[in-house]
Amino acid sequence: MAQILLAGYFGEGNLGDDGMLEATIDELRNRGHGVHVLTGAPEETSRLYHCQGYLRTNMKLVTETIEMCDMLAFPGGSIFQDVSSVRSVAYYMELVRRAKNAKKPVALVGQGVGPLNNFIGKRLAKSAFEMADIIAVRDPKSADTIKELGVTKRVHLTADPAFMLVRYAAAMETEAFELGDMRTVGLAPRPYGKKGEVVNLFGDLAKRLYAARFVPTLIEMDRSEDAPLIEAISKAAGGKVPDLKRLGTAAQVQKRFARMESVIAMRLHAGIFASTVNVPPFLISYDPKVTALGKLLGVGHALSFEGLTSENLFNQFMEWLKDREKHRIVMAKEVTKLAELARQNIDLIEQAVRPRK
Repeated sequence: MAQILLAGYFGEGNLGDDGMLEATIDELRNRGHGVHVLTGAPEETSRLYHCQGYLRTNMKLVTETIEMCDMLAFPGGSIFQDVSSVRSVAYYMELVRRAKNAKKPVALVGQGVGPLNNFIGKRLAKSAFEMADIIAVRDPKSADTIKELGVTKRVHLTADPAFMLVRYAAAMETEAFELGDMRTVGLAPRPYGKKGEVVNLFGDLAKRLYAARFVPTLIEMDRSEDAPLIEAISKAAGGKVPDLKRLGTAAQVQKRFARMESVIAMRLHAGIFASTVNVPPFLISYDPKVTALGKLLGVGHALSFEGLTSENLFNQFMEWLKDREKHRIVMAKEVTKLAELARQNIDLIEQAVRPRK
């Protein structure tokens, strides 16, 4: 049994990142390994996932924890990007550097890499990938980005770790949630574009869904970013849109999604979580990773957010919904394949680790 330290954007209120963590912990534990986590909320992480959490910003504690464990693994996420700040790349590169200084193996698996626009961000990311013992990405574009950095190491193509959550689907309650004869459609927006664009789009969409006898339900995938957005959308729709807030784990999200007709998602992991319980997501792309997900799942192309109107969105969703069962059948086969690819991330972690004798 190895003691494996996991690092990423964990314990920061983002259900997508914490869903990848949840899936990875379960799979590692099932294979007999001990799990430790660098997190923004050690007590919450320990309580939810029954493992030891360590404050990710306490660098003295981070170094001690790295030295205590057998290896450092980064399971998924878009942590090597400099869109918001180059500090994110610098932080994760520093974790890799400290692990290598401690002579510990490092696995970067299920990664979504980029965008990397800043010279410093590119240099830091290249350094991290060159130091890593194992590299695996969730999509071909991420592999191309790593090669463009000048990294010559082998890059494995796997899948997002959250697809391992598919095994929970069999235990989910799948009876559709209805209000009278009104079926539920989840809405998973995210902040993007000019002020008010997302609010107006989803607020008007909610009105149109109500008129078509659906129950739109807003989903909070990120505590800090989505809470004010959901409130604004609800007000734009007349202040009467149901919502799902403060869900603690991916499994709780899956349980709600399993009873929905569909999920209209800008959030990547809202789409992935829906697919793991065989509910086809209708995707709105603000980023190439969302477009790529639509292709991977076989549920049709993701609509581009740019220039999208609520009327066009609603009409295309209603037309797409006519083929819901066909989408479900195709998607189920693809998700099975993606779950197997996601488990290869764990295989690669095991390949890299040097357990104590």
